[in-house]
Amino acid sequence: MELLFFGLGLLMVLLGVLGAVIPALPGPPLSWLGLLLLYLTKAVEMSMSFLIITCLIALGVYLIDLFMPAWGTKKFGGSKQGSYGAIIGVVAAILIPIFGPFGFLIFPFLGSYIGELIYNKSSKNKLKSAFGSLIGFLAGTLLKLVLSIVYLVYFVQYTWEFKSDIF
Repeated sequence: MELLFFGLGLLMVLLGVLGAVIPALPGPPLSWLGLLLLYLTKAVEMSMSFLIITCLIALGVYLIDLFMPAWGTKKFGGSKQGSYGAIIGVVAAILIPIFGPFGFLIFPFLGSYIGELIYNKSSKNKLKSAFGSLIGFLAGTLLKLVLSIVYLVYFVQYTWEFKSDIF
């Protein structure tokens, strides 16, 4: 049973790293599931507080990532309508998977641009704020990737420390 939990945990952590760059997969939560599965083995001694804190961080980063395109739009001079458009674009990318992972680049960009177009027809910042949504998306992806790699390192560290008990 230990080996099964270890194998599934390793799979989840690796899928989490992959999911950090493929928007269809929730990277940090999958990585955290890997840590949880490792915790469930009797061989690894991991504190419950560590598990709770890493869970809260994973959920926080996952939620922050959803709003990063709107934040980028705002930081690049966009209006509230441009930010709302970027959020609607993220939701559209989730609900309309026709473009696959590229939908998470395209829809927030278009949503921000359309929001700016509707709100302020004369603004020269439409394209700039839409570009901000793209930057926000990339920043969120980087944040997810870093966290997922940190969780992979924790997984390997705990496994290495208790490898004789697992194998």
